[in-house]
Amino acid sequence: MIDRNGALLGVLLLAGGCTVSGASRAPQGPILFQETFEDDAFASRGWYDNTHLTTDATQHIPGSTRSLQIHFTVGATTPTWGLAARHLFTPTATVYLSYWVKYSANWAGSGLKFGPHEFHLLTTEDGEYTGTGFTHLVANVEHQYQNGGSAVLSVQDGANIAVIGVGQDLTRVTEKRAVAGCNGNTDGYPTDCYAIGGGLYDNGKSWRTSRPLFLPTPGPGYQSNWHFVEAFLELNSVRNGIGVPDGIVRYWFDGQLVIEHTNVLLRTGAHPNMQFNQFLIAPYMERSPVDQTMWVDNLTVATAKP
Repeated sequence: MIDRNGALLGVLLLAGGCTVSGASRAPQGPILFQETFEDDAFASRGWYDNTHLTTDATQHIPGSTRSLQIHFTVGATTPTWGLAARHLFTPTATVYLSYWVKYSANWAGSGLKFGPHEFHLLTTEDGEYTGTGFTHLVANVEHQYQNGGSAVLSVQDGANIAVIGVGQDLTRVTEKRAVAGCNGNTDGYPTDCYAIGGGLYDNGKSWRTSRPLFLPTPGPGYQSNWHFVEAFLELNSVRNGIGVPDGIVRYWFDGQLVIEHTNVLLRTGAHPNMQFNQFLIAPYMERSPVDQTMWVDNLTVATAKP
């Protein structure tokens, strides 16, 4: 697949059918909320938990005057402005996210083979202040940087893990199990399972591009230019109390579809009423190896791609 500048993009595509069933999966309206970062009055626009974000008048897309500045100092795990900024929205089984993003020329990410985390979506199964590390479902939109950043969509649902059945395939035994690892695998995508202490486990399932999109050298895909990112997730249907692997995950880079999977299991029959209802800007890494910055502008959360 070729981007608008003519660069060859890595594409992860998997053919699969998706049958939408049930009113709970039908989009209820396009725009849930928008954030332009034109001023610092975040609380007045529905943001909570952390409303002390930093905006930058020197970096922004054409037509804008400011952007969100996400600055990591050397050794930091979070930006200079701290922990997660949250925004609730009308519950929906389909969610679309778009934003413009730019990274400093020296951006190195976490320096590890995972992370950094950037944006998160939580559901009605968790509270307004639930952390992203242990949930009934969190979907993450981010990129993993190793001399270039590959787009990543991932999910975790550690709170759903049937601990007594860790390491066993429970997919035909019970719906009271996790979808992202530890209790078997219904949709066939690779999962992870690891102990987090106290007899608890967490997990993970991810989809990523086969090659970097955000590149460290000037030219097409250069990380220090503005790029337009879009992501879409649709929860799978539940029929007769059983979760059906017909959920959807998609990711676009500068208008080009680079991740698409339409046979994903994101919830089981134990959570038939689960819907997305919370968005978090929560950049996090184990330890920033350099002083580095990313900027975000004109963010939209909606029920469907315009």
